[in-house]
Formats: sequence, C-alpha cells, structure tokens
Amino acid sequence: MKTGRISKDEERTITRLINSMTVEDIASQLDRNVTSVENFIKRKLKVGLSKIEAAAYSLEDRPYWRELESQFTTDELELFKYHWARIISQFKDDVFPTEELQVVDVIKLEILMNRCLKCNKDNIEQINTYDHMVRDERSRDKDQQDHDYIINLERQIASLRASQESLNRDYRELQAKKGSMLKEMKGTREQRIKRLEDSKQSFTSWVASMMQDPERMKQYGIEMEKMRSAMSNEKERLGNFHQYDDGTVDQPFLTPDTVKD
Repeated sequence: MKTGRISKDEERTITRLINSMTVEDIASQLDRNVTSVENFIKRKLKVGLSKIEAAAYSLEDRPYWRELESQFTTDELELFKYHWARIISQFKDDVFPTEELQVVDVIKLEILMNRCLKCNKDNIEQINTYDHMVRDERSRDKDQQDHDYIINLERQIASLRASQESLNRDYRELQAKKGSMLKEMKGTREQRIKRLEDSKQSFTSWVASMMQDPERMKQYGIEMEKMRSAMSNEKERLGNFHQYDDGTVDQPFLTPDTVKD
C-alpha cells in the first residue's frame, strides 16, 4: 500500500471519481489507505464535512494561517483548529471580522496557557530529579560527599523554582486576559443565559420575521410536512397486526382509531 503525500495524478483521479465511487473504492484503486484518501477529500475538496470540520478547514484558507504556522507547533495548530471550529460553531458562523480576530486571540491565549502548564510540569519533574540526586549525595559519608556537586544542584533547583513562580504568574495573567476577552465576546455561560433572559422577542415577532423570509418559511414548511407524513405512515404501520418473536399477534399502536375487529 502506498504511503506519503498524494501525488498530483492521484489528486486528479480522486477529483474525477468522487461523484461516482465510494471513498473505499477510490482508495482501493489508488492502493491507498482509506483514511488518507478521506482526509484529502475533506481537506482539499471540502466534501463530506461536518459543520465543525468545515469550520476547522476554513481556518486554513485564512490569509493569517501561514503566520499561525510559523508561531505554533503542529500539535498546537491541531488544537488551534479544534478550538476554532467549536467556537465558530457556537456562534452559529455569525462572526464579524473584528470578532474573528478576538476568537484568534482567545485561542492564542489558551495555547500559551497550555505552554505555561507544560513548562511548569517539566520544572516540577526536573526539581524532583535534582532533589533525589541531592539526597543521594548527602546520604554518603561526609568525607565522600561532593560539595561542589551538591551546591551546583541546589543552584539549579533554586533557578527552576524561580522559573516556576514566573510561569505561575504568567499563567494567571493569561487566564485573566482570556476571561476578559470571553466577556467582551459575550461567550461565557452567564452572559449567554443573560442574553436569553433579556431577549425581547415574542412569538408574534418571530412569526413576523418568518413572514419576511419566504425561503426560510418554505424550508420549515417542507420539514413540517415531512414530519407529518412520516408520523402518518408510522401510525398506519404500527396500527396493523404484528407477529412478535414469541408468536403472539397484536397491534403495537392501539387507539380507538386503529382498533380492529
């Protein structure tokens, strides 16, 4: 099975066959892994995307994506796309350019906070290692102890503890900035609930807005008719006699309208 980057010829083949063959058949014809072909179709052709996936891949089309690639690692970029997709979906794609920049900045703060925590964890592990090394050295007889070695380790421990305090301070500052930005974006749970409570829209105004949007009203009407038709068909099906696995015959849906002699 082929591995590595999909070639230009393979890209053209996938594009040509996407509407006539399944992903599995295309992958088999190209001797490729199904997942790699599916990822290419989603990423390049934007076919078969969920709403969240579409939002994530749309980020790569932004002009500032290259800047983000130069600022963050591959793992951090994946996390960036994950947060971007979920936040954009939360706001129902109703995001203006200035709000889009706010979303980007909030995610940057989140990633920087993660960096602080990772560095803090590394410092703690390093401090524990050095502490253990100091204890081992001090456990020896006094005439066998390497005092310069102990002093050097203790200096490194002190330096790491100072770095740890700085990281904790940076983390708290980033957390405060992130919380402030989320409030500006009206993205906290408290503000979302307050916005619903403060909403002045009534049922009458909702109906009025629907009447001003014929396309949306038509779409809702189609969905309601599909639901009514499906309910009617299911009622008829369940109102007939059915034989169960134990051999008994009965009507699953029994009402005065469906009762049979």
